[in-house]
Amino acid sequence: MAIPAEHRPLYRAFIDQGLDSWLARLPEQLARGLDRKRYGDLPAWEKAVAKLPDLPEARDVRLDVDTVTVDCPLDDSRRRQCENLLRKLAPWRKGPYRLADIHIDTEWRSDWKWQRVSPHLAPLTGRRVLDVGGGSGYHAWRMAGAGAAFVLVIDPSPRFYYQFQALRHFVGDADGGRTLFLPVGIEDVPERLEFFDTVFSMGVLYHRPSPLEHLLQLKDALRPGGELVLETLVVEGDATTVLLPGERYAAMPNVYFLPSSLALCQWLERCGFVNVRVVDEAFTSLEEQRSTEWMTFQSLADFLDAHNPNKTREGYPAPRRAVVMANRPR
Repeated sequence: MAIPAEHRPLYRAFIDQGLDSWLARLPEQLARGLDRKRYGDLPAWEKAVAKLPDLPEARDVRLDVDTVTVDCPLDDSRRRQCENLLRKLAPWRKGPYRLADIHIDTEWRSDWKWQRVSPHLAPLTGRRVLDVGGGSGYHAWRMAGAGAAFVLVIDPSPRFYYQFQALRHFVGDADGGRTLFLPVGIEDVPERLEFFDTVFSMGVLYHRPSPLEHLLQLKDALRPGGELVLETLVVEGDATTVLLPGERYAAMPNVYFLPSSLALCQWLERCGFVNVRVVDEAFTSLEEQRSTEWMTFQSLADFLDAHNPNKTREGYPAPRRAVVMANRPR
């Protein structure tokens, strides 16, 4: 079977990393994740990426700064072409990026989250990293910038896949081809893989109807002694406090369990994690999540009570997020 050119780096990386048990599943997973019949907008996203013009080989790529930046000289015509094509991939949720002087001001200031997480990480130099629900890959690019040897983003959204491919067009080989994207969810990761040194799950747990199952899946992906970075919505309370919202929470229809940080730590320990610790907890501000010209739909300000910003419009506590670190036992 001929492998499409855009997928060859992924296959080569899986071979190089010895991920043989996963390699055999790639054709089916890619076909399902990029199914044109299921995702009607997919051909337009694919076309937008394919039409991005060739870029000069001389470019300055910075993956170790808050705004992931690619500086390269483009004339006005090619710059406008690039911007128009990148806008066809909107909404852009995670960032920010600056590509050839095109500033993609994303809904989330994901750099603020990275600033909260990165001081507590085991050094990423030389590590194999899985980024679960990574969106366009902002945090994955930062992981590569921090020296990770292999970074795999998994996210079932084909829009995010093509946003990542557009970013790859600009980044080129500046990361050594170490950062890759597979359009699947955590349930598609082989059981008992025990491969990654670090696993990130940020903004995913509250979307899972079975949160303990998600934690066990993350544990399965880690090698013994590996580190989990878990960022999720929480509520204030003691070790028994868990909020189960109704039909919607902050206008989101797929939010299930919001534990307190103490309850979340207990969940992790019940799943067999050790060295569990909360390293950050804070309300999400209107400056961190907001509408922009690159994400023109409603955002956090629209989902809060108009008279009490400490409540969602459904009357629940406003979004509060915690970062919890843990390790798989050796």
